[in-house]
Amino acid sequence: MEDETTRSTTNAAENERGDRVLDAGALRALAHPLRVKIYDILSQYGPQTASSLAERLGESSGSTSYHLRALAKQDLIHEVDGRGSGRERWWERPKGGVSFANAEAIKTPSGRAATQIVMGEFFKLRQEQLMQFIDRGLAEEEEAWQDGSMISTATARLTPEQSAELSRKIMALIDDAVDNYRNQTGENVRPVTIRADLFPLPELED
Repeated sequence: MEDETTRSTTNAAENERGDRVLDAGALRALAHPLRVKIYDILSQYGPQTASSLAERLGESSGSTSYHLRALAKQDLIHEVDGRGSGRERWWERPKGGVSFANAEAIKTPSGRAATQIVMGEFFKLRQEQLMQFIDRGLAEEEEAWQDGSMISTATARLTPEQSAELSRKIMALIDDAVDNYRNQTGENVRPVTIRADLFPLPELED
C-alpha cells in the first residue's frame, strides 16, 4: 500500500525532494472535511471507487463521486489507468510527497483560511486514529505490532537553525522508509501512519 508523505510545515524553498506544494486553488478544493477524508483514505489505503469510499464514509456514492471529481480537477487525484469501467471508476492519489504549507497562499485571507481548514481536518483525522489505537489497539493488536509501534513526545530547547536541522534528519528517516517500503506486499504487511511533530511552544508570561 502507498502512504505518500504529507507535510504541513515544509518551506517550498527548502523542499529538497520536490514535493508538490499545493497552490491556492488546490487548497481551496481540498478545504472540505469529506474531501480531506477521501484524500486521506486514498493516501493510506490506495485506490478506491466512489462506492467503496461511500461505504467507508457512510455517504452516498453520488456524494463521493462529486467530491472525487472536484479533487481531480486540481490534479490532487486521478483515475487508475486500465482499471475499472465507465460505471466503476478507480481513483488514486499521484505518487510523491505533498506539502500543505504554501508561503504565498497564506498571505491572502482565503488562502490562509483554506490552509487552516485542510491542516485542521488532516490532523483531526490523525488524532482520531491515534486515540483509536490507544483505546483499542494497545490491548487488541498482536504483541508484534504493539512492540513495533511508538507513541512518544519530548521537549528540547533549540534555536530555529537547530530545529530546522532536526526536522531534516527526522524527515530523512521517514522518507527512507517510504521510499523502501511504499509498494511492499506480503504476509502481515499493513499501512502504517508515521507522524512527526516539531514546533515551538508559546512563551510563558512573566
